[in-house]
Amino acid sequence: MELLTLPDPVGPGAGTVVLAVQAAGIGPWDALVQTGDWDVSLRPPAALGVEGSGTVTAVGEDVIGITVGDAVLVHEAPLPGGSGFWAQQVLVNAGHLAARPADLSPLLAGALPVAGLTALQALRQLGVDASTRLLITGASGVTAAIAVQLAAQLGANVVATAAALHAERLRRLGAAEVVDSHATDWAVFVEGTFDAAFVAVYGTAAAAITLVHDGGRLCSITSDAQPSVRGIESTDMYVRPDAGQLSYLAELCATGRLELDTSQVDLEAGPSVVQQVAAGQSAGSGGHCNAWWIGGF
Repeated sequence: MELLTLPDPVGPGAGTVVLAVQAAGIGPWDALVQTGDWDVSLRPPAALGVEGSGTVTAVGEDVIGITVGDAVLVHEAPLPGGSGFWAQQVLVNAGHLAARPADLSPLLAGALPVAGLTALQALRQLGVDASTRLLITGASGVTAAIAVQLAAQLGANVVATAAALHAERLRRLGAAEVVDSHATDWAVFVEGTFDAAFVAVYGTAAAAITLVHDGGRLCSITSDAQPSVRGIESTDMYVRPDAGQLSYLAELCATGRLELDTSQVDLEAGPSVVQQVAAGQSAGSGGHCNAWWIGGF
């Protein structure tokens, strides 16, 4: 991976728009894009990045309700132009855009889409509501921390696993209990059973499913859902673009009801930062996938 000079996006064509990128997110999922394990129709040489915020600079045919100058945020995969958000411009589908509220900074808007949509879609797949006792593994990561907040707002009883140093923050975000994930056989120390489990760290699904009661539900965002046992619905979940859901998340973030941990770096630092994030070494308190870049575009 290196800095490149690329041509402007072709288009926009029917149903697409061009954005001037203000901020783009970096997450461990970008390593999967880089290796081709997540096929987003990237056509190298190209910019990576599947999320960001910016302003509309050109509008294609058949696009209604979007005009040049609109401030927006979006998750896009596959990439209609074959190139992503880590660039000055990107081509995206108009139907996936969410308006950026005036009180939401471009930095937060650029970092929100993938993590926010993943958390929300997984919770909805699990059917979380006020009657749910929910286990969230790896809760200090940016996606799982969002899930803690959203589930708590729904009235769920949230038990989170994380390193002990994150316990205070996770309780503030809405976790009723925090279990030290660094403890040997941490699942042994968890009392009671769960209606559902949200698996956000690879390798924790096997322990998590033992804590789900018969007929419960498990959803993994790390592709390691266990075979279904005891009537448990055990599934993997892969994020998808959704403008309506993203608008909902953006409003929560803009009004202070959703906290998002971000770090800011310039474009030139991108190659080294991507490797750090992929290795779980980002600088923010979550320590998993919460480094983002803005500026230099």
